Amino acid sequence: MPIALVDCNNFYASCERVFNPKLEGKPILVLSNNDGCVIARSNESKAMGIKMGTPYFEIKNFCKQHNIQVFSSNYTLYGDMSSRVMQTLSTFATRQEVYSIDESFMDLSGYPNLSEHAQLIRKTIKQHTGIPVGIGIGNTKVLAKLANFLAKKYPQLNGVCNFIELGAERTNKAMQLTPVDEVWGVGRKLALQLKQMGIKSVYDLKLANPKLRGKRFSVNVERIVLELNDIQCLNIETNLEPNKQMISSRSFGKAVNTRDALLSALTYHCEQIGKKLRRQNLYARQMT
Repeated sequence: MPIALVDCNNFYASCERVFNPKLEGKPILVLSNNDGCVIARSNESKAMGIKMGTPYFEIKNFCKQHNIQVFSSNYTLYGDMSSRVMQTLSTFATRQEVYSIDESFMDLSGYPNLSEHAQLIRKTIKQHTGIPVGIGIGNTKVLAKLANFLAKKYPQLNGVCNFIELGAERTNKAMQLTPVDEVWGVGRKLALQLKQMGIKSVYDLKLANPKLRGKRFSVNVERIVLELNDIQCLNIETNLEPNKQMISSRSFGKAVNTRDALLSALTYHCEQIGKKLRRQNLYARQMT
């Protein structure tokens, strides 16, 4: 079964550009609640060496000197844009799993020319929402995720990396050139352990004996190795469990000294939770 992973490029920064086209080509940063630290960067900002999670106060002067456009996070806007993207994507696949606010796994069974179909998806999403996306295609979720990474890393791929059409030899070559850290599910601690065992590239991990790795590490590592070898272990989840808990909260940007201001904020967040509940046809037993 061919699986695609569609991932919005620099999603929060791209959302800001949609509503202000003059920002195209300019460095952009989006900050966390209370403008604490960097949570999103445009490619231009990345090229300047700004890291994710950098406290804003440390780079405030740098941003002014280099005319970097800085935005406070607007999660309502980002949520609405995500809904538009996911709704558009749903028309291009047999099944869809919305994995995160800016990522979606898609079952492309039945589509003959996968790369051509992927380019059509990219073009349509850009036309309908203004958001650029990268697409990775493989026979498993892990391979699709890896292909998506390569699609964004190498501009010559024009936003789409298709392992199925690429063939085994070229896919293995790409894996040899990619550090094991880039595999979906391999965190920093696990990557360090693997490197100490001589498993430095994605291809090294692909050749690892899954049962041996499963005994030494966990069943998750075994599944990753199997998926790298075109053996599907992770299904596309279309019937997700309903939320057991919902949260709508923000830090105040300044001290709140009146009941009216506090009541206004509480009312807004209750409205947001109400929307989420109705969307899933749920009700709340308790509110805190």
